[in-house]
Amino acid sequence: MSAHAFTESERLRASFAGREQRMVDAELRSALSVGLGFLIAAAALALLIGGHERLSVPVATLYVLGLAAASKVRFELGSAFTVPTQAVFVPMLFAVPAALAPLLVSLALALALLPSVLARRAPLSRILAVPANSWFALGPAFVLALAHDHSPDGRWGVLVLALLAQCACDLCASALWERVSGELSLPELVAEMREVYLIDLTLTPLGLLVALAAAERAWVVVLIAPLFGVLRWFSKERRARLEQLVELNDAYRGTALLLGDVVEADDTYTGEHCKDVVRVALEVARELGLDVEQQRMVEFGALLHDIGKIAVPKEIVNKPGKLDPDEWEIIKTHTVEGQRMLERVGGFMGRVGLIVRCHHERWDGGGYPDGLHGAVIPLEARIISCCDAFNAMTTDRPYRRAMPSSAALGELALHAGSQFDPQIVAALTNVVNRSPSTRSALTSSAPGYVLS
Repeated sequence: MSAHAFTESERLRASFAGREQRMVDAELRSALSVGLGFLIAAAALALLIGGHERLSVPVATLYVLGLAAASKVRFELGSAFTVPTQAVFVPMLFAVPAALAPLLVSLALALALLPSVLARRAPLSRILAVPANSWFALGPAFVLALAHDHSPDGRWGVLVLALLAQCACDLCASALWERVSGELSLPELVAEMREVYLIDLTLTPLGLLVALAAAERAWVVVLIAPLFGVLRWFSKERRARLEQLVELNDAYRGTALLLGDVVEADDTYTGEHCKDVVRVALEVARELGLDVEQQRMVEFGALLHDIGKIAVPKEIVNKPGKLDPDEWEIIKTHTVEGQRMLERVGGFMGRVGLIVRCHHERWDGGGYPDGLHGAVIPLEARIISCCDAFNAMTTDRPYRRAMPSSAALGELALHAGSQFDPQIVAALTNVVNRSPSTRSALTSSAPGYVLS
């Protein structure tokens, strides 16, 4: 299991749970602000450009029902999902007045959601998000209405512009939603929506073919209904596999937390020390701009970096003084032992095991167990090494007082380029010096620790 899959499963869990729960305040603000903007724009388009005289109620009903059916086929894409509505939406733009299409799209999406609301599988508040989710229809409707292009075999430049306008309107509405709700940044949103737009692009030629056929016989759109049946079956299969991914993620997380509890039960300080290092290391990872996947590797690596010490005699781990050469060789085995334990779990935890193995390597190659140096050492292990040392120096020992944060940072700076990665020392210094509250949150007064 990759780190990407691990992170994706967490997004999926939040996404699955969110669709079954009432909208929180941030979501409601997003739905109301983005949705109100859509209703105003769609109503203005319908009133100012019109085209009502060409509206055929039976044809409009056929497309609304077809669009509703297509929107029930959901393919999960991380925390987002996509639906094959493009295959119906494209011919709909030519079968009804383009200026009315956005309002009909919103009606179709509401009809699709209604059965779930009535069956109490989805909260009523989710209907408020329907107008906000309909923005994609405004761009192409506006382009086609202004161009007075009512034929699917018309000017290709107009058709391409309509497709670009669809993506632009949808992306802008999604960006506004995320800005109000404060969930994803614009780069994260673009990465999330890339697959959605790729699928829409793939389905557009099919939609144009249906539009060409439906120009003579409107009922032809019904012939693509079996396609939605097949896609729905595949979407259910995908949903089942992704739910298994979420369960596997939970198993990995549970394993990590259980191992952390084992460490704490075996040696209270080591367990507390690991948790303190997690807090520091995550702050440094964010300071360095690591992505979510790398942050997760840092988190689990920091939590479990001393897991191998449960295989080391307690009298050596807790010795209140300098270790003799034989004891030193024994305690150095905790990195290899930790990796061995985690590799037995396998998958994602096996990758964490490599970080555990390398967290006592030195930037200059003088560390253990493999004498790695520089960027060859995994970045996550370099972060944990630096934060591990900082926490050890700023912790009280029975035979010495904790070192002030400023003095500990001085020691790290002195050994930057030899023991520690200079870039990570600089990032940790920034984190600790950011504010007194941050500094106090990153240090502890737990019992002492022998830096090994």
